[in-house]
Amino acid sequence: MSDQLETIEDYYRRVRNNQIKMFDSDDFETGKSHFNVSMRKYCSFKSPYNRRDYYKISFIIGKGTFQYGHHELYIDRPALFFPSPNIPYSWECDGDLQEGYFCLFNQEFFNGNTEFNPFKKTSLFKEWSKPIVFLTEEQTQLATLYFEQMYKLNNSAYPFRCSSIKSHLASVMHLALENRVDDINPSELPANIRLYRLFDELLNKQFPLDSPAYPLALKTASDFADHLNVHVNHLNSSVKSVTHLTTTQIIKERVFEESKNLLKYTNWDIAEIGYTLGFDQPSHFNNFFKKYAEVSPLKFKNTF
Repeated sequence: MSDQLETIEDYYRRVRNNQIKMFDSDDFETGKSHFNVSMRKYCSFKSPYNRRDYYKISFIIGKGTFQYGHHELYIDRPALFFPSPNIPYSWECDGDLQEGYFCLFNQEFFNGNTEFNPFKKTSLFKEWSKPIVFLTEEQTQLATLYFEQMYKLNNSAYPFRCSSIKSHLASVMHLALENRVDDINPSELPANIRLYRLFDELLNKQFPLDSPAYPLALKTASDFADHLNVHVNHLNSSVKSVTHLTTTQIIKERVFEESKNLLKYTNWDIAEIGYTLGFDQPSHFNNFFKKYAEVSPLKFKNTF
């Protein structure tokens, strides 16, 4: 697997260096929620073979070849492409006729919107799913409608455009799932990805948290390793080899994501939220949240 990681900043820089004006990227700020969408007719260049630190969905009308991990995928009919950010990939057009759209968004956008929570329990964007979903004529018309609307909204002054964009993006994901996103046969997956998949499924199965009466059960890397009957070092090495993050980092990021949702959407007090997330003392939760959000839980809650 390539060790090169392309950030959104890298992507926008590469686009500018190729003198391709696809969309406005001036509003991007590191650490802030970000979404953008463009027509594919401008992207006739070959993209580098890299991992990404962002999500990308391509609605492809045209021909070309993806190098995805160790596999080569030739596209010759309308398709949706849902790559895992952790799998390196590149694209090379076959011919000048390239239509459709693509959108990209960062982890903050995907994690910060409860509309997308159901998709985290599916195979979309996962290392063990097949990333290509071929479309029928009817599905191609639907995908065109969804992307056209996102494109128009993204370039409009409509005050509720962000909410509408999320709804249309969710519709694209539902379209892919309705058409069935196939998983790679487990026997074809490397052992590290098989173990990471079990960890990912266990982690996401715990959320959302419904009541302080049912606090988080698996809170540490050791908890997950015990549940999976593997040594914690083996779990850590497998997870890091796939994601380039430690098991603990992934758990903490998921807990932080859930903490924001509980602060936004429940009337639980701060102590209840901290306890439900596995913190023995309110001060421990307060310190944890401030480290990630740079504001206290109470101040964050009071902004909604």
